[in-house]
Amino acid sequence: MAARLAVGVGCRKAVSAEAVTAQVAAALAPLSGPVVGLFTIAAKADEPGLSGAALALGLPLVALDPAALAAVAAKLTVRSARVEARFGVPSVAEAAALAAFAGRARLIVPRRAAAGVTVAIAEELPT
Repeated sequence: MAARLAVGVGCRKAVSAEAVTAQVAAALAPLSGPVVGLFTIAAKADEPGLSGAALALGLPLVALDPAALAAVAAKLTVRSARVEARFGVPSVAEAAALAAFAGRARLIVPRRAAAGVTVAIAEELPT
């Protein structure tokens, strides 16, 4: 059975649901395995582009506490000084993907950014 996947997402303010959906779909295209949801930092949970993309993709949008994202910081491949200054964590997309499985995951798609959207995908590790 294929491992479960979590999609971490971040976006600029007022980005469209279509832009988020397109970036998530592109990142997921070569992968298999059940996707458990879109994950982001709590401060972004009310972004219409993220909630609209989750609805379009038929996935839950899960808002995570910054502490959960900070807990996986050692596993990140990309860090952003701008994100850290704004949210207090070095990453949104990668950290949210890893935090979806409480850190019991590995990144299989490191942060990709386009059209105001960041996406990263983590695969759950066996217990």
